[in-house]
Amino acid sequence: MQLVLATNNLHKILELKAILKPLLKKVDILSLRDFPEYHPPEETGTTFLENAEIKTLHCARALNCLALADDSGLVVPALGGAPGVRSRRYAGNDASDKENRDLLIENLKPLPERERSGYYECALSLANPGGIIKSSSGLCEGVLILEARGNGGFGYDPLFIKYDYSKTMAELGDDTKNRISHRRRALDKLLLTIEAELSAVI
Repeated sequence: MQLVLATNNLHKILELKAILKPLLKKVDILSLRDFPEYHPPEETGTTFLENAEIKTLHCARALNCLALADDSGLVVPALGGAPGVRSRRYAGNDASDKENRDLLIENLKPLPERERSGYYECALSLANPGGIIKSSSGLCEGVLILEARGNGGFGYDPLFIKYDYSKTMAELGDDTKNRISHRRRALDKLLLTIEAELSAVI
């Protein structure tokens, strides 16, 4: 049995595999890195959910597989919802994680500390060649700091502290992060459906 993660992002692949593998022990979890000839669609959605569904449906039909796509990012209400769906491209289409973080810090500085809150949002969508099977979303809420801390994680993790924690997401171990993240919360809502779809193709 195979499940294809519709992403080339190594950080997301590792995180999704780490969460899913103990739960789906008899499943081969592949990613778009296993299909170098595949060309992902343009992400034209205005929400995380729209982009996740665009990616998973395109992948499922192009590769004739059961596909799972993620679209996620950081939302800061005081910045009008930015970085939002442009989280990966906040400082430009080819921006590095550090460049995106630096721009976020500059935009956060004028805000009072009480307004430097935000949340990670993850939308996940499961599809087969016939269409979208089910989608879900998960949130991880917290506060943002103005100086990066920690060497783990990726993206905005060095600036994000989940409520009730004292460490940034980049300072938490992978086991802890994968237990409390927005991606884990979204996956928990899809797990039974994924298992049912995989069982149906035996």
